[in-house]
Amino acid sequence: MAVVRSARAPLVAILTMPDDQKKFRGNRQNFIDIIETGKTMGVHVVVVTTRDLYPDRDRVIAYDYDSDTKQWKPRWFPLPHVIYNRIPFREDEQQPEVRQLILACLRHPQIQLYNPYFFNKWELFHWLNRSAITRPYIPYTRKYSKKTRLLPLLKRFPYLYLKPQSGKAGRGIMRLRRKVSAKWPYQLSIQESKKSQTLHFARLADMRKHLEKLIGDEAYIIQQGIRLTKVNGRPFDLRILIQKNKRGKWKVTGIGARMAGEESITTHVPRGGTIEDPRKLLTASFGNTATKSLLRRVAAATVRMARQIERGCGNPLGEMSIDLGVDVNGKLWFFEANSKPMKFDEPDIRVKSLRTIIEYCTYLAKRTKKTGGGRVAR
Repeated sequence: MAVVRSARAPLVAILTMPDDQKKFRGNRQNFIDIIETGKTMGVHVVVVTTRDLYPDRDRVIAYDYDSDTKQWKPRWFPLPHVIYNRIPFREDEQQPEVRQLILACLRHPQIQLYNPYFFNKWELFHWLNRSAITRPYIPYTRKYSKKTRLLPLLKRFPYLYLKPQSGKAGRGIMRLRRKVSAKWPYQLSIQESKKSQTLHFARLADMRKHLEKLIGDEAYIIQQGIRLTKVNGRPFDLRILIQKNKRGKWKVTGIGARMAGEESITTHVPRGGTIEDPRKLLTASFGNTATKSLLRRVAAATVRMARQIERGCGNPLGEMSIDLGVDVNGKLWFFEANSKPMKFDEPDIRVKSLRTIIEYCTYLAKRTKKTGGGRVAR
């Protein structure tokens, strides 16, 4: 195979995992959308696997998409200018050989790799708590252990959430409540596929015992529950996509809303949540004038958080999705950030996000990389 070269166009590689049957893993349609957007903007985008990428060599086998035949063709390319990390699963990224590869790319003098690792929930809250600017958005959050005193927390807050530190799409989330006047005052709600199951206990010790069985050895955080504003009795939160633009600056690409399912304790769509119009929901809760101001506050807060998260993680980032809650008083609360955001279903956000990815990769390809290595995720 001859090496495919382009005189001027930057070469961008989407990094993913190999697959013996399907060549590579990941969301193929997402990859195709990025490739086709790049083509319209004069940027060549290919897909490369961790098995085929060797930063110490001057060329690489990558998959080129042929839109006419709809086939993925392996070809030789020069070492890419920019690597966009879309390794789909945390467990893949944690493999020693994959971690070593990512670190080698971060330290390479010519390769610009961004978003090297998935976030850890506890580290996110730790990073944001370091700054006086972002600290006010953080709910009370602690690491959970068998020594965590639940009763004082259940008395202090209306309810508590337990979340796996490495969870995704609402997996493993539980909610704890204490209703003093009830016959079975301690309630444990467990998020299942599309709804939640609630168990009732007469004694806190009994609920705790059941809780420990569910958690096992997995690392969890415990967090203050927020009384979110509701529409038609269903709480909702905001899902914000923030990306670096063609000047390398953080900017909000779009704001979506996710409403909890009728029997769900989370707003995640895979867990029964629905996609909604944020302006309509906020207007129903706060009125038109207040909503305009609130959306401006959301955008400003998201930029502050993205900057602080990047500062905290010590690695180059180019995009993330951030989940914010709005309580009944209009106060904003940070819930989660994702370094590998799923594609937004809102068409306007989707189109803009694709163009922004290519613009930022073009920006990176033209810059001289700063010396110094990256930080290994824990």
